[in-house]
Formats: sequence, structure tokens, C-alpha cells
Amino acid sequence: MMAAKRGGKRVGYIRVSSVDQNEGRQLDGVELDKVFTDKCSGKDTKRPKLKAALEYLRDGDVLVAHSMDRLARDMRDLQNLVNELTDKGVTVEFVSEKLSFTGDDDKYATLMLHILGGVAQFERAIIKERQREGIELAKRKGLYTGRKPSLSPERVAQLRTRVAAGESKSKLAKEFKISRQTLYSALAKTA
Repeated sequence: MMAAKRGGKRVGYIRVSSVDQNEGRQLDGVELDKVFTDKCSGKDTKRPKLKAALEYLRDGDVLVAHSMDRLARDMRDLQNLVNELTDKGVTVEFVSEKLSFTGDDDKYATLMLHILGGVAQFERAIIKERQREGIELAKRKGLYTGRKPSLSPERVAQLRTRVAAGESKSKLAKEFKISRQTLYSALAKTA
């Protein structure tokens, strides 16, 4: 465990792939001053809490993640994040791999970053391939119908009527518990 530099903070970053997954195990028992948690895929770095963590971190802080694949599943993204952080004086610590990166890293730590980052990227590719194969098999058996629509035709009709009456689309999206994009898509389809 790497201590933050004087005045620095130990900041945790947790990522789980879905809302119903339990993030509690990831940094359980690790001393942290602040934690940022994303509940979304690690396919890219466009994650709201990751962005907030990157904006929060300062010179002397330590970013702590359970493992490399929690921070990024793409090798290039992982390298870019580690480099971006170490360039601004932030240490990056991976608990599971027992590795820390400061920017002054030795050749063995860099090798481990590349190997383990490559494994995470490979694992993501395998997951995607299995998912595609499963969907194709289910389609051939007539079992795959795709995702169920968020809105029934009746609810779309209600939305159209209320939008035509001048109600706020943002408020309607919240009321119907859908994203604004889903609302706009439903309204754009011909009745």
C-alpha cells in the first residue's frame, strides 16, 4: 500500500459492469479518503465517475483501483490513464496485482502493466465473442427476440399527447423512468 505524499489523498476508483453487481468487495479494507464508483461497462473511459475522479486528483494523491481491468479493459486506455495520472504527480495503485506506478517505474512494473493490461483486453474480446455466439445460436433456435421495448405503444401515445400539450420532455422522461434519448426516439417513430 502506497501512502499519499504529504497533503495528498488516497482516492479509490470502483467499477462494476451493472447496477445490481456488488461493488463492496473491490476495495474492502483499503484505507481511502474518497471513493468514486461507476456502475457501467469498462469498454471505454467515458464514465462519469472516472471523469470526476480524474478531475479531483492532484499532485501527491494516490488513485487506488482493485485491479487493472476495473480501470480500463483496453490496453491503450489503460496506458493513457496511467501516463496521464503519473504525469500530473498522481501515483496509480492496483491492489489485486500489488503494483504501483509513479512515473519513475522500473522495467518490470512496466512489463507487468503491458502483460496484465493485455490480458484484460483479451478477456473483453472473449466475452464479446461468446456473447455474439450465444445470440446467434438463440436466433437460430428462435429464442432471441432482442431487448424488450422500454415503452409500450400505449405509453408512447400518452407521451405524444402530453408533449403536444406542451409538457417538458425532461420531466416526462423522469416520470416515465426513461432516458431523454429513449423519449426522443419514441417520439420520432411514426405512430
